[in-house]
Amino acid sequence: MSPRRDRTDSDRGLIFNVQRFSLHDGSGIRTLVFLKGCPLSCVWCSNPEGQSYSAELAYNAKRCIGTVECGRCKQVCDAGAVREKDDKTIEIDRQLCTDCGECVDACPSKALELFGKYLTVDEVIRVVEEDSSFYARSDGGITLSGGEPLAQPGFVVRLLQAAQCRGIDTALETCGHVRWEHLERACRHLNQLFFDIKLMDSKRHRAATGVGNELILENFRRVREHFPRLPIVARTPVIPGFNDTAEDIQGIADFLDEMPARPVYELLAYHRFGEPKYQQLGKPYPLAGLEPPSKERIALLKGDARVERRDHALAPGGHGKTARGRRP
Repeated sequence: MSPRRDRTDSDRGLIFNVQRFSLHDGSGIRTLVFLKGCPLSCVWCSNPEGQSYSAELAYNAKRCIGTVECGRCKQVCDAGAVREKDDKTIEIDRQLCTDCGECVDACPSKALELFGKYLTVDEVIRVVEEDSSFYARSDGGITLSGGEPLAQPGFVVRLLQAAQCRGIDTALETCGHVRWEHLERACRHLNQLFFDIKLMDSKRHRAATGVGNELILENFRRVREHFPRLPIVARTPVIPGFNDTAEDIQGIADFLDEMPARPVYELLAYHRFGEPKYQQLGKPYPLAGLEPPSKERIALLKGDARVERRDHALAPGGHGKTARGRRP
């Protein structure tokens, strides 16, 4: 099995956000770099702007001044993708939009945003090094996230190499559905790895994410075999109705028990922080109305899984990463 596709450009990476001063995705104070493209299509995804392998136009209607006082976006759109609505705001015809970004530059209220910008390794490193003094004091560094960072493997490896050459601690978050040779190359330049394991049942996994879990589990085994000294955190997003039973969590804990070196294990509670971005991208939110699990439910799952007895360090469910924090 292999992921659907990946980018091979090592000179530039398509980035949709750089978040500074993160405290949740690796040791110390960190800078998170979010890369575009993901082989999964999780129905609960909190970063829908990270799924596509190309730049995407987002429209925040709450910020729009309207066509009476402005209308500049409509004027500069040669594709005719910006249309005026009856209430004098705009809508985007996604079939006509080329994601060129001309309307973004013309918008004075920042109601339009282009998710995805090409940056070189040096450009990213310059941003990261602005906080180098914080890294030194807190054992922090850079964490690559997404999307799936290894959807852009050449760029990611070069970026990790450049960071380590400058003495910057490196971490990477992966869904695991990537080619082994890309994951193996990245692991050579990592100080920490965060690896999602969502469910042991491959059929149910495919129904909710678009892919089975065979490659994911095999890659996890291979990482533990080939990089036994690499600190790894296994993460499970707890999604009501998908994997929130004691049996589901226990199954993952049993799998982790088989590893030659037991990893740290975290549960991340589902949240809805990414829901507004679906609307901005003109997409329906697949889990509209689904409530997050309670703190009590998460606590019960920890106890039911008996993770503490297995020497796994099960961390509290966090907020889940979005482009402004951790993800499930």
